Amino acid sequence: MTSGIHHVTLITADVQANVDFYVGFLGLRLVKQTGGYEDARQLHLFYGDYAASPGALLTFLVWQGGSAGQAGAGQVSEIALAIPQGSIGYWLERALTHQVKVEGTGQEFGETVLRMRDPDGFLIKLVSADIAALEMPDRDIPIEHRIKRIRGVTLLSDVQEESVDYLARYFGFTKGASEGPIQRMVSDMGDVIDIRDAAGFWPGAPGAGTADHVAVRAVDAAQVEAVEGELRKRNSSLTTLHDRNYFTSLYVREPGNVLIEMASDGPGFTLDETLETLGQALFLPPDTPDPETMKVMLPQFGLPGEERVAYRDLIYQHRFFTPDRPDGSTLVLLHGTGGDETDLMPLAHKAAPNATLLGLRGRSTEDGTRRWFRALGPAIFDQKDVRFEAGALEAFFEEASGSYRLDPERLVALGYSNGANLLGAAMLLHPGMVQRAILLRPVMVLDAVPEVDLSGTKILILLGEKDAFRSAGERQAEALIQSGAEVSMRVLGGGHELGSEDAPAIADWLSHAAFGPT
Repeated sequence: MTSGIHHVTLITADVQANVDFYVGFLGLRLVKQTGGYEDARQLHLFYGDYAASPGALLTFLVWQGGSAGQAGAGQVSEIALAIPQGSIGYWLERALTHQVKVEGTGQEFGETVLRMRDPDGFLIKLVSADIAALEMPDRDIPIEHRIKRIRGVTLLSDVQEESVDYLARYFGFTKGASEGPIQRMVSDMGDVIDIRDAAGFWPGAPGAGTADHVAVRAVDAAQVEAVEGELRKRNSSLTTLHDRNYFTSLYVREPGNVLIEMASDGPGFTLDETLETLGQALFLPPDTPDPETMKVMLPQFGLPGEERVAYRDLIYQHRFFTPDRPDGSTLVLLHGTGGDETDLMPLAHKAAPNATLLGLRGRSTEDGTRRWFRALGPAIFDQKDVRFEAGALEAFFEEASGSYRLDPERLVALGYSNGANLLGAAMLLHPGMVQRAILLRPVMVLDAVPEVDLSGTKILILLGEKDAFRSAGERQAEALIQSGAEVSMRVLGGGHELGSEDAPAIADWLSHAAFGPT
């Protein structure tokens, strides 16, 4: 049986910082970017050596803006990367230059170790190890100091001996030396899995800055299937077998509850890209519905040296989508109840393929559901909170216009349902906040309409013919008209939900009314 580490999968909350660390600082190559197999809306990045070899692969599930997790029992707590003998000093200086958090040096199993944290706080160890090197990309790191491959990982198990036996029995690792509470398991490739006795530790909590699983190697799919059959026969734990396109994988939890994947070495990452172009294209799982639309929802990033959005810390959490050929216009998107900053991006991209999209995330929650302001009951709105959030929205537009140099003459605000309700209210409370807006299935939420002048403001309102809130949307339209806004209102088929008629209606208004003469 072939044994060794195939890859390790972790979770990040900031894709750009992640790319800058693993490509820019560590010098790994981005070898593949895909949508997640369990959730195509989740970006999955793979880093490795130049040839994307098993044994050098670190992969990240991107939970953009997600909450931090907590390492504990039942998790991978550390990753060790092998570096050449005598390179610790180089990497310490490099870490200081790149402002990477360093936690010091030490000795582990006779090897010198430099401990540091990645941008999400996960512990990375650089280990001076006598282990065969893989070819890394030619970057700014001298060849004599480049990372060689994965050296090993540390598992936290509260049943250490059972975990040791499990790895030896099913995955081909052999028992090596022990040091304090750690039992080292060695593969025939020379990499290691250190199992730390975590009896009494708190259980791990998934989230950014934690590892999802470690994958061990198999020669081919047949070996993966053979191990799956053996585990199933012994009924040791629940197993799941998957075709991950680039490898066949088996998932199982070992006795200490760490998620272990067994992954075949082939067919490999050159299945759909050449060796020279690895990592340049974004791929989605074969069964992804409307994959081109789905790509719009995934977070974007730039490799070191490439142009990227420099995000600012503003009032609302937000995300940009930049099209291949931006036309200078920007659509600012406010989602409906329960949505997030990406929900309206597919619709907006269909309506305006060359517009830059800026999605915002509402700050209010009710029973765990994300909204833009509080409701006190069905159709009873917290007027104080509506006004407070309307002020926050005005402040966001002011800050974003300066921070991102948005052209006010080419900016359109678009809101759906709860997002449209706040946008409509904010326009009445803060005239001049935006000059162009699209309200999808809005209702009037202000108990008193202020006397304001919205002359020169252009608004498209799209209502649903069978929408139970249609009359409330018509009252919103009337209030805006009475305030002097130039309102185009259309009634589309369907109800409160968005449908196939919305994107063409938005595209038509953008082309013929939004940016034309007042």
